[in-house]
Amino acid sequence: MEVKDLREFDEDQEHPERERAAKRSTWVSVAVNLVLTVAQVVVGVMAASQALVADGIHSLSDLAADFVVLLALKHSRKAPDADHPYGHQRYENAASLVVGALLLAVGVGMLWSAGAKLMAPASVASVNPIALWVALFTLVAKEGLFRYMLAVAQRVRSSLLVANAWHARSDAASSLVVAVGIGGNLLGFGLLDPIAALVVGLMVVKMGWDFVWDALHDLTDRAASEEETHAIEQEIRAVPGVQGVHDLRTRKTGDMILIDVHLEIDGALSVREGHAIADEVHARVMARHPVLNVLTHVDPV
Repeated sequence: MEVKDLREFDEDQEHPERERAAKRSTWVSVAVNLVLTVAQVVVGVMAASQALVADGIHSLSDLAADFVVLLALKHSRKAPDADHPYGHQRYENAASLVVGALLLAVGVGMLWSAGAKLMAPASVASVNPIALWVALFTLVAKEGLFRYMLAVAQRVRSSLLVANAWHARSDAASSLVVAVGIGGNLLGFGLLDPIAALVVGLMVVKMGWDFVWDALHDLTDRAASEEETHAIEQEIRAVPGVQGVHDLRTRKTGDMILIDVHLEIDGALSVREGHAIADEVHARVMARHPVLNVLTHVDPV
């Protein structure tokens, strides 16, 4: 039997440029969300737009999520230690769970507030036109932020950054709804403003639930995707000396994958030769896939 030691996936996981890019994109998001939060809440209160205030609170939740991401990026890059022999990659999964929980809480609050307004239509005030301009500015800013963050996330292959990027896209969609609601209010359809706030709340709840559900799966040893698993198996089978593969198992840890696999190797080979084949399997898989560790078992055939 051949058991391989833990190695780091240096090409992606610990590359300094990966961490710098991730931090830079998140700090850009912090700056944008800080400006938008202040603008939306202040103008929303002054212009009597519940939808704009709700969107401002949404931006505030984004700001909190950004700091959760920064915290996760810092801790998930720590080297393996005695308590975490496989590293700290699951800090990213835990952070995604926290982001999802924040979104759920914020969304429920939005629904409650909007529902109260709809139950008392007389309390809905006319909105000042400046609220519409702020909503449109927010829409453009959020869409631009989404495209920038998604490009960075895909380049550095970070599921946490992808989640945060799509969070920004959900904000852009909610800002569009808010703009429509404010526009309807200005045209004389007063209830459209709290209805827009209600729609935004539903979108936030849906996004939060998706993040929570996905993070829970990853934290409970979800396997890698079928496509990734198949690619890894083909990589192993292509190694000279490997006659077959069985019991290939994968599980996610952060953005990385842990692998257990049985290799079928000619039983007439020496232990040294079998070891060399298993070592080549380990090296190839680690070099060409986002894999944290490969545990191999050699079966003579």
